[in-house]
Amino acid sequence: MEHNLLTWLARYGAPLLFFAQVLGIIGLPIPDELLLTIAGALIAQGKLNPVATASAALAGCLTGITVSYLLGRLLGMTLLKRWFMRHEWAVERAHNWLHRFGGWLLAFGYFIPGVRHLTAITAGSGRLEYKTFAAWAYPGGALWCSVFLGLGYFAGDRWHEMLDVAHEHSVLLGVLIVAVLGVFFLLRSWAERTKTA
Repeated sequence: MEHNLLTWLARYGAPLLFFAQVLGIIGLPIPDELLLTIAGALIAQGKLNPVATASAALAGCLTGITVSYLLGRLLGMTLLKRWFMRHEWAVERAHNWLHRFGGWLLAFGYFIPGVRHLTAITAGSGRLEYKTFAAWAYPGGALWCSVFLGLGYFAGDRWHEMLDVAHEHSVLLGVLIVAVLGVFFLLRSWAERTKTA
């Protein structure tokens, strides 16, 4: 399968990556991280244009997450549970996580396998305002694309080994990023409060 992905990406490049990202984020079983990592490796080898590839990856990701949000908005939670009847527990869990972690889950849920497919749908069905959704989900999508494109780019021919390590530690990576950003925002908030005091 990896050989086929390499061949397809080398041949069709950015358009293939765009549509794969859209469909993968919506929930089709497409290996998103694998495609991004291979694309990064192909950029490093000079087989793909870096600007076109990164733009296609980001545009596909953001389009997919927006379509998922709109599906949640249009279908609502009741219809959503019927649609995912076999996985109703996953929809309920995503809904609870979104209430518990808010925007942080939208931003870093991309790094948790299976979560990115439900967070946007759940946000839409929970009537989260689009502005709030976009403020968290879009930077998270940019970070996610950058991490895996960068992983492939810097790993070069060893991209498959690096991807295995990234998959093993994806939840830890997401938690680590949330912790670092949380500390940053707390320090910034504390600095602003001390200025006004």
